[in-house]
Amino acid sequence: MKKKVAILFGGCSSEYEVSLVSATSVIRNINKEKYDVIMVGITQDGNFYLYEGNIDDIERDKWFDSKICKKITISTNRCDHGIIILETNEIIRLDVVFPVLHGRNGEDGRLQGLLELAGIKYVGCDMISSAICMDKYLAHELVSSSGLLSPISYLFDKNDSYEKISEKISKLNFPLFVKPLKAGSSFGITKIFSISDLYKSLDEAFKYDNKVIIEENINGFEVGCAILGNIDSITGEVDEIELEEGFFDYFEKYNLKTSRIHLPARIDKEEREKIKETALKIYKTLGCAGFARVDMFYTKDKKIVFNEVNTIPGCTSHSRYPSMLKQIGISFESVIDKLIELGVER
Repeated sequence: MKKKVAILFGGCSSEYEVSLVSATSVIRNINKEKYDVIMVGITQDGNFYLYEGNIDDIERDKWFDSKICKKITISTNRCDHGIIILETNEIIRLDVVFPVLHGRNGEDGRLQGLLELAGIKYVGCDMISSAICMDKYLAHELVSSSGLLSPISYLFDKNDSYEKISEKISKLNFPLFVKPLKAGSSFGITKIFSISDLYKSLDEAFKYDNKVIIEENINGFEVGCAILGNIDSITGEVDEIELEEGFFDYFEKYNLKTSRIHLPARIDKEEREKIKETALKIYKTLGCAGFARVDMFYTKDKKIVFNEVNTIPGCTSHSRYPSMLKQIGISFESVIDKLIELGVER
């Protein structure tokens, strides 16, 4: 019998639109002969709906229609093992949930905790690992404690005065990055070149979180490594982001106007292997499972410095994560299949 796989998309997050594109790609490429796909859309207000309409309308954000959407909830009764259609109380049992959600309320451990409470298996990192990876400061601290390099950074919240913040970061050399503590796709991140830029950058970062980190700039370029697996993990090929100016912000990630992604990275094989080993160590240190993309910096003196982990990376067929695995011979369709197997296995 086919396994029932619920694919979740949308979400109460600033990355709602990114999720729609990723989920559409996953739904199109999942093996329909092997899996019975249940599409669950989450509005920006955080309401869950069973969606039975056209797949193309998801990507266009035209999916929500009260005539074809049925309001649902995830049942926390473990005997139900699935979702409940609220209008009829019908229970749809699920074998596994594939959350194709990015950012807050999808990638930060909250949804994962709900699924664990309900006893429903799911794809990707567990609640604790998801929460840790989303917290940039905590992730840096844990990775540093394992003997790997991380940027020097300081954590602040909205109650900290501008004077306190400016005094603390005076120990760092410009340029600096001001980042929301828990946000993805580079939302709210600013690169500042003098103290005069600080106030405006803090204001931008606090739009996305009540805590921010300010960290040193690493002189080097960004590299990434895709990892697939629970215990015995596969590492994809290492890629490299080439920037003409600025940093790899939201616009550049989805337009590549002044940047290029090189796959494999333009460094020798021996150095790429070291990056893969470091990525895998970070993956295990942070308790990751299923899949993740580990982002690092590679410096001129060949040092590898941790940046962040994306526990639900972009999932279109041309996104960085599947592209790295395709480079070693694993197709996007096979990646989706393997992720579902790993979720069921755990």
